[in-house]
Amino acid sequence: MKRIVHVLAIILAVAVAVPAIAKGETKMAVFGTTPDGVSVPIYTLTSGQIEVRVTAYGAHLVSVRAPDRAGKMADVVLGYDSLAGYLADNKTYLGGIVGRYGNRIAGGKFTLDGKTYQIPTNDGPNALHGGPKGFNQYVWKSEEIPGGVEFTLVSPDGDMGFPGTLTAKVRYTLKGDTLRIDYTATTDKPTVVNLTNHAYYNLHGDDQGNILDLKMELNADRFTPVDKTLIPTGELAPVAGTPLNFTKPEVIGARIGDDYPQLKIAGGYDHNWVVNGKPGTLRTAAIVTDPVSGRKLTVETTEPGVQFYSGNFLNGAFTGRHGVKYEKHAGFCLETQHFPDSPNHPDFPTTTLNPGQTMHSTTTLTFGVVK
Repeated sequence: MKRIVHVLAIILAVAVAVPAIAKGETKMAVFGTTPDGVSVPIYTLTSGQIEVRVTAYGAHLVSVRAPDRAGKMADVVLGYDSLAGYLADNKTYLGGIVGRYGNRIAGGKFTLDGKTYQIPTNDGPNALHGGPKGFNQYVWKSEEIPGGVEFTLVSPDGDMGFPGTLTAKVRYTLKGDTLRIDYTATTDKPTVVNLTNHAYYNLHGDDQGNILDLKMELNADRFTPVDKTLIPTGELAPVAGTPLNFTKPEVIGARIGDDYPQLKIAGGYDHNWVVNGKPGTLRTAAIVTDPVSGRKLTVETTEPGVQFYSGNFLNGAFTGRHGVKYEKHAGFCLETQHFPDSPNHPDFPTTTLNPGQTMHSTTTLTFGVVK
């Protein structure tokens, strides 16, 4: 009888434990300390299928460990082992939340309600990712929530030249093999906002060479061509008949060196694609597969566009995990977003946010396997 009771107790314990594992857990640790003495937490989210780490510094996505077809885990996001790496690197934006305006604003200037604002330029003649000190360089307030973490940053009126006090929130939640990122923002004055995550992915593993042999598929029939400073011309051009056509799976490196003006300007892929379907609805933006490992990344978003960047400007200047120098094409980015320079293009989906409104967007990253 005692043995039966003991067996029943074990079965009950397992039954209780399984849902806890399925729901996953969130653990916090100290990632490091800023030069002015602020202790920065890092959170590890687990689901039983993948493991994700995010930190309050810049609301960075630090790592994603995902299995290959044999079940072998590898980190598929480029990053650093400690806070010190992120503090030293203000060039690559590895995994950071970029803002107040992700991507480029021509000349750093835009006009809103008849007033012209100037953002400090940090990318040739243009402002990139919010200017010299963007959201990726601040310590965000953090709070554990069911399934993940919410980060909050209050950007004061005049921060990097932007009008209005902006309250931005970014939620990372993990369920199964899907990481969900929710962005919200409110303001007390009319302003512009374009938030995105700037993670670099390598489905081989973050220390396993370049991404040129991966296969990319983009759910986009059009893109926004750019001038020589990577500012959109205003045209929504068809991808058909160009090396920017990824409407069916194509090897990233197959056409990256083609004698095509847009590729020459960017030194590879660094363009905004117009995601098919209705903005505001969650729909597939991109699917990337690694034929060798079997890893697969599916990106869905409510945003109107996605910037596919093939890591053209990585140059080995920074050493990431495992002592690996991140060279050109070591990772790719899929920055779900509103279009670059939208404040200067009235025909583009608006990035204007007014008092009383809430900007909200969602992006999901699903790390699957193809057999």
